[in-house]
Amino acid sequence: MRCPVSPSIGHCWRGLALVMVLLAGACGQPPPPAAAPGDQAAIFSVSGSLLLAGRERPSLGFRAEIIGFSDSQTGMVGRSVWIDQRGDKAFSELSGESALPGHSIKGRFIGGTGRYAGVTGEYSFTWQRLSESEDGVSGRVGDLAGWARLAAPVAPAQGGQQ
Repeated sequence: MRCPVSPSIGHCWRGLALVMVLLAGACGQPPPPAAAPGDQAAIFSVSGSLLLAGRERPSLGFRAEIIGFSDSQTGMVGRSVWIDQRGDKAFSELSGESALPGHSIKGRFIGGTGRYAGVTGEYSFTWQRLSESEDGVSGRVGDLAGWARLAAPVAPAQGGQQ
């Protein structure tokens, strides 16, 4: 993957290391595969830590929260917010064939707050289930890769109050 943005205002992540560990509530876990033919649908909510690797990452770590809908007819759609240690947020739209483990999910940054206001970019990952209990599903994100372009910083106004 090549970085399509200039280093002064953009960030490109190559071979992002690890990990977004996500814990889903019991009511939010994707349904098990059907034993017989039929359509399935699920609403899910997951959250966890997101650690990025690479020289040009916008921040080392984020808290990530995702809410979405998946059905066997139309696939998966969702929304995500990444929150950094300062409380600044990056928002994205998610889509994929399915929210079940092993399927590719694509994200598209659509804006944010603070330093991420006006952010654009794309990323992709696969969901990997680690364990399941009555409290929910534990898993992680694999193969996370993508890029983001931050809006150019606004220079402070000259004169006036400081």
